[in-house]
Amino acid sequence: MKVLIAEDDPVIALGLAERLRSLGHEPIGPVGDGEEAVVRAKDTQPDLYLFDIEMPRLDGLGAADRLAAEGFRRPVVVVTGVDEPGLVERSIASGVGAYLTKPIDARELDAAIKLAAARYGELEALEAEVGRAQQALDDRKLVERAKGLLMSALQLPKEDAFRPLQKTARERNLRLADVARRIVEQQSLLEPKHDVRASSE
Repeated sequence: MKVLIAEDDPVIALGLAERLRSLGHEPIGPVGDGEEAVVRAKDTQPDLYLFDIEMPRLDGLGAADRLAAEGFRRPVVVVTGVDEPGLVERSIASGVGAYLTKPIDARELDAAIKLAAARYGELEALEAEVGRAQQALDDRKLVERAKGLLMSALQLPKEDAFRPLQKTARERNLRLADVARRIVEQQSLLEPKHDVRASSE
């Protein structure tokens, strides 16, 4: 796993890099502040962020938040030398996967990385499930709208309006929602034409 290290204390940073190597990971960096971490993360596309919370210019939580907002969200492990409840709360609010207090040994680091990666995987799975549910709801609304247009244009009862959609989807090997979308997009073709001469008399 490629792990980006952001830590402003060079001795601690080198120690973290060595522990990562001993665990079979590939350390990237270290970089010394959050701004540099954002730039390096975009350039190197690491698998996980290992960020110190307290750094110059931009702290670790701020860097993780910015990366997530710009489409570079990854599992995050934060480290700090200060045992402060407020930092824990900020970390939770930022979606941090694991939180470590210095000094950090290899076993703690290994557990934190595994925990952060697992939590990140669970979050992605949950978001995908929500996305599928939303897509299913949107598809259903689209099909209902297309049925309404067919009922109006072809004078079909509600129970018969679904059959043309099913038939077209089956014959053309399309999703029902895709057929419905085409009908909605061509709504003007289904609207009854008015006799201009009759309306002007």
